[in-house]
Amino acid sequence: MKIGSPLPRRKARIEIIPLIDIMFFLLASFMMASLSMIKLQSIKMNLPTAVSARRVFDPDIINIAVDKLGNLYVGKTQVNMVQLSEILSNQFRVNTNVPVYISGDKAATHGMMIGVLDLVRRVGIERVSFAISPPPVAQP
Repeated sequence: MKIGSPLPRRKARIEIIPLIDIMFFLLASFMMASLSMIKLQSIKMNLPTAVSARRVFDPDIINIAVDKLGNLYVGKTQVNMVQLSEILSNQFRVNTNVPVYISGDKAATHGMMIGVLDLVRRVGIERVSFAISPPPVAQP
């Protein structure tokens, strides 16, 4: 004998609207997470001034200077890119751990500085630094 229930029997349903909301939330979350994983390859232009900067003229260090006209100097002698490449490759053959300081005038172009850095890296020198000067001392 079958006993009936006083409540009407309803079929079970899966509501799809809340599932769609959850899927859109997950999609947006993954998109935001993937955007934060992108590595930006940019150069910051607002550089701080150095408080403890000093000039070092050591015979083992190669000092390369770029003036506002784009002229290159090794020490105090003016050179061109070909001569600079020869000087760097000769020094690299003698000492593979030779340090290089690149300094530039405030009005030197960014492209010229990067060109010198690229030339130094092409020779094989890994110890490269940009020389900086201290901020001017305020007069009382």
